[in-house]
Amino acid sequence: MSELVVAVVVTHRRPDELAKSLDMLSTQTRLPDHLIVVDNDGGADSRVRDVVAAQPIPTTYLASRRNLGGAGGFALGMLHALAHGADWVWLADDDGRPQDTRVLATLLACAQKHALAEVSPMVCNLDDPDRLAFPLRRGLVWRRRANELRTEAGQDLLPGIASLFNGALFRASTIDAVGVPDLRLFLRGDEVEVHRRLVRSGLPFGTCLDAVYLHPCGSEEFRPILGGRMHTQYPDNPTKRFYTYRNRGYLQSQPGLRKLVAQEWLRFGWFFLITRRDPRGLVEWIRLRRLGRREQFGKPGGSS
Repeated sequence: MSELVVAVVVTHRRPDELAKSLDMLSTQTRLPDHLIVVDNDGGADSRVRDVVAAQPIPTTYLASRRNLGGAGGFALGMLHALAHGADWVWLADDDGRPQDTRVLATLLACAQKHALAEVSPMVCNLDDPDRLAFPLRRGLVWRRRANELRTEAGQDLLPGIASLFNGALFRASTIDAVGVPDLRLFLRGDEVEVHRRLVRSGLPFGTCLDAVYLHPCGSEEFRPILGGRMHTQYPDNPTKRFYTYRNRGYLQSQPGLRKLVAQEWLRFGWFFLITRRDPRGLVEWIRLRRLGRREQFGKPGGSS
């Protein structure tokens, strides 16, 4: 395959995890033609630069003196990949990695077979690869195991659903159509916003059920309510809660996601008032949602 594949990895103060991720990226049976690493710590830790320089494929190291967050880091890396002449852009975070050496080749083959604009691997629990790293809802049913995503024998694609920054493979023309992540979101929800644009573009995309990307389990943030029929997201870290709830307020004011607003009030109202008995938590959730809806994208503790 003669098309140019550029891998983009965003990292922030995790040189050991980055090394494990790059080890898998640089030993694929179909190697990326170029690797771009965006260091959101501005090169403060020389180990990151050394890890990048040690890779056996051509690399570009971008040290950002401002922490751009995941959203800005991926935006910078994706634009750099396009400027480099990429036909395909393969995205990865520093705390995850492909399960095996065939992931990129499998994604490319799936994209060609189904004429996809974007294709993602299944994102599975790093410590238990039979389980998904994040629960996935299909209708009213939550899927937690990888084998639950297949609904028929021989199925290799889950159309219209994708995790976009964990091993996701984009055609360059798709990025032209949907754009790069919104810097203002910083972290949390930036992949949902790109997914929203991808859905509205009408371009075909999906999850390849024959490829796996490993990621630390993120399901502990999803708290069941109503006997497990619904879930709410409640990060233990207050900074993550700030970005999660503020950004959800913005996202659900956008075309394509407004239909979720009534359900959002039901779920979080129940969670804070009935499950947690935390009316102050609900008031804070409302405040953060309002910030996002008004597009007031200050940092935690800021004036906005």
